[in-house]
Amino acid sequence: MSTPQPRIEVASIDAFILRLFDRIDEANMPWMLAAGTRLRETFGDALVDLVPSYTTLLLHYDLQRLDPRQARELIAGALADLSPETCASGRSHIIPTWYDPSVGPDLEPLAQRKHLSVPELVRRHSEREYQVFALGFTPGFAFMGLVEEALAAPRLTTPRKRIAPGSVGIAERQTAVYPVESPGGWNLLGRTPVGLFDLDLPGYSLLQAGDRVRFEPIDRAEFIRLGGDDTPLESLQ
Repeated sequence: MSTPQPRIEVASIDAFILRLFDRIDEANMPWMLAAGTRLRETFGDALVDLVPSYTTLLLHYDLQRLDPRQARELIAGALADLSPETCASGRSHIIPTWYDPSVGPDLEPLAQRKHLSVPELVRRHSEREYQVFALGFTPGFAFMGLVEEALAAPRLTTPRKRIAPGSVGIAERQTAVYPVESPGGWNLLGRTPVGLFDLDLPGYSLLQAGDRVRFEPIDRAEFIRLGGDDTPLESLQ
């Protein structure tokens, strides 16, 4: 596990970007979680928002309570003797997923490009547990990784105009679920009936940074029974 060398960069008059690492690595997460915990404790009510990403944290503070010099000093102090969180943190989720070309139009093309059968591609995608690194793009959209190297695939050259809620996809070595209807350029493998964005959920999102996710293959009947919508929205461009 690498040790972070935090760099504090100005993002705006009331926000800093804290750069802990230079490359994406699952081993970063214990440090990122520890940094988040320490910064929340240090800033208290003066913290407006803290947004984790793969290698950075965006810290937004209350300018009426702290000036930039004070905020920078607090950050430096909080990160000075940081230790990684050693206990398991975050929640574990099982996301039932119907892997099928009718709702995952890139499933068969991707399997062909990777010289895999569709069942083998599904097995490889679903047998791995993924870490939630960050939230963004749309509300509840969780960036997860890392898919095995053999399944990595670049984003589509031309993004689709409409992606159905619940669509499960791959981009590079990341995987994710589209929580709401939106445009999108990820390679779509299937769809889950699970809602990831809900105003009644804490933070409005089922998934949070630090959570762990495993996709569980289900058939169409189970997908429908769980409330899934099998409308092939991606074909209605």
